[in-house]
Amino acid sequence: MDLARVIGTVVATQRDPLFEQVKLAVVQPLDDSLEDCGMPVVAIDALNRSNGDIVYLVRSGDAMFAHYTDTNVPTDCAIGGLVDDVNVLLKRGER
Repeated sequence: MDLARVIGTVVATQRDPLFEQVKLAVVQPLDDSLEDCGMPVVAIDALNRSNGDIVYLVRSGDAMFAHYTDTNVPTDCAIGGLVDDVNVLLKRGER
């Protein structure tokens, strides 16, 4: 799982039938100190998160089952949940 910040939504006038009831969000991956890292990605948003929310992403084959419906939607990235707090344990000597 990876941390990310919701930064937008995807609007499509035509969709594959499997995606007709699916909200798509643009998310910016984050590092351990909640700084941007990497390029934004599109993720299925079954939880209806808002811009600015910190979320965790489910990637790869597991993302297909994160949509919480009877139909499995083919995807590589889905929002798995909302992050309330982040605590990072450092090794001795690190800052």
